[in-house]
Amino acid sequence: MKTSVTKIIFLFMAAFGLAAVQAQQSYFDVKLWENGLPNSNGNDSGEYVLQGKNYKPVMRVFLPNEEKATGRAIVCYPGGGYVQTQLDHYADDWALFYTKMGIAFIVLHYRVPNFIPEVTISDALEAYNQTKLHAKKWNINPKDIGIQGLSAGGHLASTVTTHFQDSIQAAFQILIYPVITFEEPYAHEGSKSRFIGNEPLLKENATIAEKEKYEKHKAKYMQLKELYSNEKHVTENTPRTFIAVSDNDKLVMNSVLFYTALHKNKVPAVLHIYPSGGHGWHINIKNNRFLFAEQVEEELKAWLSTF
Repeated sequence: MKTSVTKIIFLFMAAFGLAAVQAQQSYFDVKLWENGLPNSNGNDSGEYVLQGKNYKPVMRVFLPNEEKATGRAIVCYPGGGYVQTQLDHYADDWALFYTKMGIAFIVLHYRVPNFIPEVTISDALEAYNQTKLHAKKWNINPKDIGIQGLSAGGHLASTVTTHFQDSIQAAFQILIYPVITFEEPYAHEGSKSRFIGNEPLLKENATIAEKEKYEKHKAKYMQLKELYSNEKHVTENTPRTFIAVSDNDKLVMNSVLFYTALHKNKVPAVLHIYPSGGHGWHINIKNNRFLFAEQVEEELKAWLSTF
């Protein structure tokens, strides 16, 4: 009995210690677009804050100790269904994991699209460009900056690496339970509708003018749906990719579709599918650690060591 009590106390102290270390992880914030926003979602007249619905975008930067720094960096796009970014949650979950390996970790609190994709995409690209601009100051190799995206942030990451890779030249990407496609039956309807809007409907007894307007809107919607179904836009120039997802995640086929497209285009890629965990799992104790978190960490570390 004494041994069991001692073991429980030890495990509790270990968990508390890890959470405390994570809470102490140092960071600083960098504001985007301080000279003026290039576009608007209608909810960005507020301040650079990490909560609320009216805010300007900001990067939270976690740097490793100088003696550990490898020069590698990751720009992370958090999840949140394109309705929020959950920056603190994703920073807590991944910052210490990467900085312990000597990798700088930059989490973007991007503006949600609010039916205007260009807003969120511009923030994502600017965060990557700002990381390159600060590379020397932050001890980063500008040619070794990768992208990580989780859930809807995985859709944003794969949008950047399939549509804008020629300009940014991301070194790699890491997709964790990502949204990828806007095509049925595998699309996440919430993310899709907030990114490109809802499919237009033709009401009964519509006039000729209303039918013409409907046809125009429907054509535009279908164009956007195809454009941002990112499995359709993979090329040999898409960066090497690590994908992790659970088999019982309703969005698991998004990962399968993207991996298949990568493999078809001869892009180095790995896909890890875990038996359980659903969607939105965590890798740290403080956030209710994923059952297979240790495997995720080991496999991701091994993958990062191969290039």
